Amino acid sequence: MSFNGLSDVDARRRLAAEGPNVATRRKRRGAVRLFVAQFASPITLLLLGAAVLSIALGEQTDGGIILGILLVSGALGFWQEYRATDAINRLLALVRTTTTVIRDGVAREIPVEDVVVGDLVELAAGASVPGDARLVECKDLYVDQSALTGESYPAEKSLSPPLPAVALAQQPSMVCMGTHVVTGSARAIVERTGAATEFGAIADRLALRPPITEFEIGIRHFGFLLLQLTATLVIVIFAINVALHRPVLDALLFTLALAVGLTPQLLPAIVSVTLAQGARRMAEHRVIVKRLGSIEDLGGMQVLCTDKTGTITEGVVAVHSCVDRRGVASARGLLLARVSATLESGFPNPIDAALRASTGPSVSSYRKFDEVPYDFVRKRLSVAVTDADGRHSIITKGAFSDVLGVCEFAEDATGDVQPMAGVRAELEQQFESLSLAGYRCLAVAYRELADERPVDRSAERGLTFVGILALSDPLKSGVAETLARLRRLGIGVKLVTGDNRFVAARVAAQSGLDVKTLRTGSEVRHLSEAALVSVAPRIDVFAEIEPQQKERIIVALKKSGLAVGYLGDGINDASALHAADVGISVDSATDVTKEAADIVLLEKDLRALERGVQEGRRAFANTLKYIFITTSANFGNMFSMAGASLFSAFLPLLPKQILLVNVLSDVPAMAISADHLDPELVARPRRWDNRSIRRFMLAFGLVSSGFDFLTFVALVIIGVGAPVFRTVWFSESVLSEILILLVIRTRRPFFRSRVGRLLLWLSVAVGAVTLLLPYTPAAAPLGFAPLTPALLGLLLAIVTLYVVVSEISKRAIVSRAMF
Repeated sequence: MSFNGLSDVDARRRLAAEGPNVATRRKRRGAVRLFVAQFASPITLLLLGAAVLSIALGEQTDGGIILGILLVSGALGFWQEYRATDAINRLLALVRTTTTVIRDGVAREIPVEDVVVGDLVELAAGASVPGDARLVECKDLYVDQSALTGESYPAEKSLSPPLPAVALAQQPSMVCMGTHVVTGSARAIVERTGAATEFGAIADRLALRPPITEFEIGIRHFGFLLLQLTATLVIVIFAINVALHRPVLDALLFTLALAVGLTPQLLPAIVSVTLAQGARRMAEHRVIVKRLGSIEDLGGMQVLCTDKTGTITEGVVAVHSCVDRRGVASARGLLLARVSATLESGFPNPIDAALRASTGPSVSSYRKFDEVPYDFVRKRLSVAVTDADGRHSIITKGAFSDVLGVCEFAEDATGDVQPMAGVRAELEQQFESLSLAGYRCLAVAYRELADERPVDRSAERGLTFVGILALSDPLKSGVAETLARLRRLGIGVKLVTGDNRFVAARVAAQSGLDVKTLRTGSEVRHLSEAALVSVAPRIDVFAEIEPQQKERIIVALKKSGLAVGYLGDGINDASALHAADVGISVDSATDVTKEAADIVLLEKDLRALERGVQEGRRAFANTLKYIFITTSANFGNMFSMAGASLFSAFLPLLPKQILLVNVLSDVPAMAISADHLDPELVARPRRWDNRSIRRFMLAFGLVSSGFDFLTFVALVIIGVGAPVFRTVWFSESVLSEILILLVIRTRRPFFRSRVGRLLLWLSVAVGAVTLLLPYTPAAAPLGFAPLTPALLGLLLAIVTLYVVVSEISKRAIVSRAMF
């Protein structure tokens, strides 16, 4: 059947009418919605309501100031998140899944989003189905439909007529969006796209989300911790203030302001910006992040499992030779291999590209009349051809042992044919010799056919073995040094390959991996789950691994307590990518593999991945800086104010002053994402630990509270009035938060660690504003009073002592497991 597909003009018209071909239309939040979202927390909404009520009851100044401070705080968060969102959208546009369509009679690659109803699409192994489509041509087509049906095994498709009362995905002649081709080839007419597809309906009903990462789980649990702490604080402090017969509205405003002060309001923005900046820096090294949360998982990765082709080796395959059982060059074997590579229609691969590029007689006289596509069970591919003399034959090319198993004869370079039983040992010896020399080996065989009848898998029998194809793929320059640097970063590299044990051992040895621990797929098959969990961490090289075993190895490593990354680009890598803590693929990978990955390398290079790991750790460490600094300082200040309010005749800080403390201390925090990092903070992988955060928050918070109460006692002894008391307390709170930021941001003595320029200047600016504010016209509306030189000296002395004590106690408090 011949089709020219849609015209380009018609396709553009349909795209304009139907919209992009996406299963779920992600509603990108506009600027207004993003700004409003900054005030979505229940506590902030309660405070906004209380401020409006305060204005209604005649407290226009205080209510207006509270509203103004909340707007400034929201604007800071909005500005940060808007920049981050915009940056990520630009990065994601660099990695797009494409599909092959026929338009105006010409095959072309287009983004999946541009597929429209009526498009004629070509499908091959590894291709994702871009819409619900009706097959018009197919050959040995098997499709993985697990996303729609839950079936573990691929479903066979054919041109059979529709079945009544059968779901669309189960129809033999239909393929659906959300599925992918495992083996075979086909052409299909797209009948539904986007949300109208079966997959689109499911995605819409279930609001499908990608699996949550360990980092996101940590943030969520941390949020629950703060919610519990804040709820307890609100209830207890409000009840006590009411019991002390203070005005209910004042008590409510004070309590809510404390709750807002305890909450790290900029956390979502800081996390987004830190990760977005990390993603942008990674993109400069040609590493594209598809999911921001995976940056932390990349930084926390302890084991990287990878194939050898393109990562450890150059990935540029060259044909070394084709030899018979005696090691003599086989011109016929090489010719048949080139015919197979030229005429087969499976997924593109570097081996066939190398064969097509190799020198030799022209293969243009050969005509294909049928094909048995490659699959990962048979591990071979066959083409049925007719040559210039009208002779018909089937040519089979594939893994050595799998081709050898269907051969009855062997032909040498002179054309002499012998029964396989008498020459098998010679062939296996040649295979082992070439493999030990580092060559990847395939086998080529053939059988003559009587006519041009269609062939299937059953035709692969009684073949004549004609040659061992030796392919070279040299080791990448400096790969041993790269792996050594990864080990110094705390990342163990494991080679997981389908290549035979001899090739794998040679490549691994040259790369500095431990070959003594090598295990083959057959050995892994006989290990129990518990045994594999026990031994997998100690194995550097897995060879002759079958596709389903990759996922099993990943799961075993995870069960042993390791954070695992997997780098893969083949059809059979999707399940392993999903199983890993962080799935990594390359831009040239198959559609299904690229879609399954969290991170995509524009170049398949471990050096790029090494830089990506460092950026992941940088993003994680800077996020933790904000969490450690803000939660400990906020907890200390809010705990102190809550306690002081119980013993003072007046509130130690007014609600508007508490909120101003929060806003001013958040200004330098915005620069944490660009802060300089000490090398030791990215020297090894770190993982989220809420217990460490909780311990740090309580311990350092109590240190902070101790100096707050020292300030309280000193001011009570001096006997200052409420405005002066609040001014000193306010200034001490802001200055201590800024200075403790500079102390806690590093494990080193703070004066020996280089601070990011923006962070330093913002800290200086906020400190200056804090000290000058009581002498400005804004002092009276905010409830501040000028300080005498003696009080300023007392304030600076307390803050200086706090910095000294914090620096001394930091080594005992800071958890080395986290920061």
